[in-house]
This record gives sequence, structure tokens and C-alpha cells, in this order.
Amino acid sequence: MPAWNEPAQLVISCARGLAPYAAQELTALGYPPVETSETMVAVRGTLEDALRLNLWLRTAHRVLWPLATTRVRTLDDLYAAVRKVAWEAWLEPDGYFTVQTAVWNDTVRDTRMPALRAKDAIADRMREACGRRPDAGPEFTGAAIFIYWHDQDVTIYLDTTGEPLSKRGYRRLPGKAPMQETLAAACVLATGWDGTTPFVGPMCGSGTPVIEAALIARRRAPGSFRERFAFMSLRGYAEVKPRWLDLRLAARRDEKREGLPPLVATDMDAQAVAIAKQNAAAAGVEEMISFDVCDFVHTALPVKPGVVFLNPEYGARMGDAEQLAPLYGRIGDFFKQQCAGWRGYVLTGNMELSRKIGLRSSKRLIFFNGPIECRLVGFDLYAGTHRQKMHDATTDVPSGS
Repeated sequence: MPAWNEPAQLVISCARGLAPYAAQELTALGYPPVETSETMVAVRGTLEDALRLNLWLRTAHRVLWPLATTRVRTLDDLYAAVRKVAWEAWLEPDGYFTVQTAVWNDTVRDTRMPALRAKDAIADRMREACGRRPDAGPEFTGAAIFIYWHDQDVTIYLDTTGEPLSKRGYRRLPGKAPMQETLAAACVLATGWDGTTPFVGPMCGSGTPVIEAALIARRRAPGSFRERFAFMSLRGYAEVKPRWLDLRLAARRDEKREGLPPLVATDMDAQAVAIAKQNAAAAGVEEMISFDVCDFVHTALPVKPGVVFLNPEYGARMGDAEQLAPLYGRIGDFFKQQCAGWRGYVLTGNMELSRKIGLRSSKRLIFFNGPIECRLVGFDLYAGTHRQKMHDATTDVPSGS
């Protein structure tokens, strides 16, 4: 049987631009990064550690366990490399598996072929070793294999996650142009919000950023919504299943239930608010969030300042950029007139529109909403101008006489 407690270099894959936030999470969980790139973070850990990471990571997509690293030039070479792996140690002969690939190789003309050849190699190895072979297909209903092939370098992984971690399971209704859960969580973390002060989401849409903020404040493990992960179909899972159940039970037991901060979600579209409520209910945080149907400028802010986060249209998928310019001007007025003492953040894929807000930004962080390069623009919202704030602070200093 495979050794689930043997250490190796786990690879945590994530969407483009989210690696710094995944690294931040991993460090907090006790797994300091040993390597990072734009779309991955590597840490030392065991296959049992992969269970905990799948349960707790908010900004990652998959947790990958390496099986083999080699060099290949052609699809035939890939077939041979995959067939050398002792799949009978990991897969059930009467089970099911899927293969996903990321390939950058000039010899591959049809991007479907690497996965097909890998499936053939696994099936042939299993048939030879066990006398029968598992079924294979595109669904994440069994074991999962991931193959990374760049030029001649190939790494073959067990994908312990299966369906990406971005698909929490609570978003029953997506609404229009929804933000992916991992992106929303990364944006919340990037604001520096610590889960103790108010978090307000005008223009909430389907509610994903506010729901992710609620999960952070509640200390609820994002993986707790899912009933299955790909590691559950690996050989040896029966022996570590009690460990998995203990991890889930401990996560629920340690959730924060008192002293939670005010959370607010508003939208002028009543249907969007209804969708956000249903998604929050599925996430178990509906009672934490105050919902209202209103124009964003009429959002009732809690007395204690915190973070106000907006994800307005920016013309790439919805609306026309020129027509949206007045909207961004109104966001600036809302910040200036109603959000003194707060920290304001706007995620936009149009930097020209962000300038219409008319305020000097304190942060401009790069994110990618799918293929669209965006900026999370932050504003420290003083009562009056920044110059007046500094003047007031100076005049409050005792003379020392």
C-alpha cells in the first residue's frame, strides 16, 4: 500500500496572480513555501498533509502529489514514462480515473492527445498488473492524475483535489458575471481585512466576496462544503479516513460563533440580492450578512469603520466603458462623502475608468479575472483631504513646553 506519511514536495496550483496569497495561507497553516511561480507554490509535506490543505486553502485550485519527473520528446515517450509508474499501488482496478494535462511542447498538435495517451498507458499498466483496468473519463468522480509537460520536462502528479477548490459548492446560482470564489477570497485577504471589523459589499451581485469574508470571519474551512475529493478514491484512503473525519470535525468545532463583525451586501437588482441570499444560506452564513436592495450610494454603513469593497462593471464583459465613466465618478463621491475613516477597494479591469473615481489610491494590486488583467485599487478614506488629515495630526502634537 502507498505511504501516505512519506514527505515530498507538494505543489499547490492556483489561478494566475494568486500565488502570493496562497503562499500567505500556506505559511499561516505551517507550510512555508520552498518554491513559487505565478501559478503555483511548492511546500514540503506528506499525502496526509494534502488532506488538511484541501480542507483549508481559500485561494488555491489544486493540491498535487508528485509521482515521477522525467524528460520526454514525443507522445510515445510520454506513454512510456506514464506506463513506468506503479499505478497499481495507487488506483483501484475496479475504480475510475481522469487525466488532466498542461502541455507546452512543439511536437503536440492536438492538445487532447497527451491525456489520451496517458490514459492508455495507465490502463495498460493496470491490466498487466491486475488483470483488469479501471474506467476512465473526463468527470471528477474518482481518482485524478495531472501531467505537466513543458518542452521536454514532464512531471506526473496525483491530483488529490479533483474538482478545483474554487468550486466550493455553496454558489448554487451564479448570477451575472460572477467572481470566482478563489479570486474573491484573495481580494479580501489583499485588503488586509482581518475578520474583526465590518466588511461591506455594495454592488454585491451573487454575493461571493461578502460570503468569502463571512467564511474568513467565521473561520470556516472552505473545503468543508464538499463531500468528495479525488484523494478519497486512492488506495490506502480507508486507513487515513479517520484522520480526514477528525480534521473536518475539528474545523467545525473551532469555528468562531460569537463576536462576529457586521457584514453588509447590497445591490440595486432585487434578483441579484435574492441570489446572494441563497448562496449565503448554502454557505451557512446568511445570518451573518445584512442584505438590502438599493443603489450603492444608499448602502447603510456600520458605525465602526472597516472595509468597503466594490466590483463594478468595467466594460470588458458587461456595459460600455464610456457609459460607465459616470458610475466610477459616483463611486468616488460615495467614498468621499460617506466612507470617511474606511478603507475603500475597487476591483476593475479598466484602469482608465478607475481614474474617474477621482481619488489618490494607496494600493494598486494586480489580479486576473480569467484572462482579464485587473487592478484592486485601494483608497484610505480620510475625513477631508489627506493634506487636512496630516495638518490635524500635526496640530494635535503637544509642544513639549
